Amino acid sequence: MASDDSSAATRVEEAAPDIANGSNESSASKVAAEEVQDKLDDLTLDEPQEAAKKKKKKSKSKKKKEPPQQTDPPSIPVVELFPSGEFPEGEIQQYKDDNLWRTTSEEKRELERLEKPIYNSVRQAAEVHRQVRKYIRQIAKPGMLMTDLCETLENTVRKLISENGLQAGIAFPTGCSLNSVAAHWTPNSGDKTLLQYDDVMKLDFGTHIDGRIVDCAFTVAFNPMYNPLLEATREATNTGIKEAGIDVRLCDVGAAIQEVMESYEVEINGKTFQVKSIRNLNGHSIGQYQIHAGKSVPIVKGGEQTKMEEGEFYAIETFGSTGKGYVREDLECSHYMKNFDAGHIPLRLPRAKQLLATINKNFSTLAFCRRYLDRLGETKYLMALKNLCDAGIVQPYPPLCDSKGSYVSQFEHTILLRPTCKEVVSRGDDY
Repeated sequence: MASDDSSAATRVEEAAPDIANGSNESSASKVAAEEVQDKLDDLTLDEPQEAAKKKKKKSKSKKKKEPPQQTDPPSIPVVELFPSGEFPEGEIQQYKDDNLWRTTSEEKRELERLEKPIYNSVRQAAEVHRQVRKYIRQIAKPGMLMTDLCETLENTVRKLISENGLQAGIAFPTGCSLNSVAAHWTPNSGDKTLLQYDDVMKLDFGTHIDGRIVDCAFTVAFNPMYNPLLEATREATNTGIKEAGIDVRLCDVGAAIQEVMESYEVEINGKTFQVKSIRNLNGHSIGQYQIHAGKSVPIVKGGEQTKMEEGEFYAIETFGSTGKGYVREDLECSHYMKNFDAGHIPLRLPRAKQLLATINKNFSTLAFCRRYLDRLGETKYLMALKNLCDAGIVQPYPPLCDSKGSYVSQFEHTILLRPTCKEVVSRGDDY
């Protein structure tokens, strides 16, 4: 066997050069084959990778879209900013003393669950109010035409609330009363009033969803001299909110407001004034499509003994003045509102009937102003409007003014007396 091996070895040695040549050829072909195979492998590997990438892209697009951010100036309806349809809750304040038990009552929580759609509607209106007032604070500057300011504000509300007839929109005209005018002034068409550096402007505007009204106001003053006057009113309003609650007497809220308001003084052009609560202006309860629902929240002591009740909405508003602390009707009227309880009253003038149909369709029992009628294409309507007022169907609300030369400031929030807690619906980062 051994000899066989050695002979085989010699044969192998002799054949080695030939094999080497052959092996060179075969190894070259092997390399080529391997390269082809690698390319095929690459192709087959790439395909699933690309497919995976496509799948990833698809899965990415399936992920929830980020809700859009509000533009500047605001133009995106708040419905689109809250895709869940749930709008942010206002500031929560707990009830005091005898009502503390409500916080943990399961029965009261159940009542709230039933009311959730109403709460959500008013929160949507409040979110619109917050975003619009933030924008208006940025753009309000001395030298602006008051008409332009109001129309910019109102058009922004219309966009953000997705205005839809009586289902969603503006709750009442934009009050932009200046200086001694405390409330109910908005420019009529053609008014050329300009906002001045030394003006004290009360911006009082309302939003609503399904007649659930948010009534909220603040004061703009460019001159820091007026700061104590604004501070007095803001603190008085916050005191009224803190004191309000289920079973609280309205007169007690008024007394607390007056005490805070009249603890402030303001120096204007070297003269010192004590800030006074305007005794014949009030906050009020709010109903569906009804801005003044029957109860008044005084801002001085000695008011009515009526109590606040569970489930009620209130506008807590205070007015601080350097004048007499008493207002009277003055100037040209711009605000009107159909009486909530107006039944059918026969009208003789066809033009009055026609105007009433416009009011019923577009405003129902929500307040409106002359500019709103102009916008709807109504013309030569003053006689018909007077006829509706004389008949008791529509109520005029002329501007309310303190003594000439005085300055009035206002702050206001809408609150909801929920069964378990008090919600300051319109509260924002600003006030």
